[in-house]
Amino acid sequence: MKLVLLSIAIIGISVVLLGVKVLFVKGGRFPSGHVGHSAPLRRKGISCAHDDN
Repeated sequence: MKLVLLSIAIIGISVVLLGVKVLFVKGGRFPSGHVGHSAPLRRKGISCAHDDN
């Protein structure tokens, strides 16, 4: 039971820390996870599979 509570606590803390920008910054939002929206990948010529129609 201690392990389950510890796991839930760690996951909860992780979610809060990942959402700090979204929760506490005005106009904050999560960054896009799409490959096509990543500047470093676009510079390497890597694009999203959905864009290769």
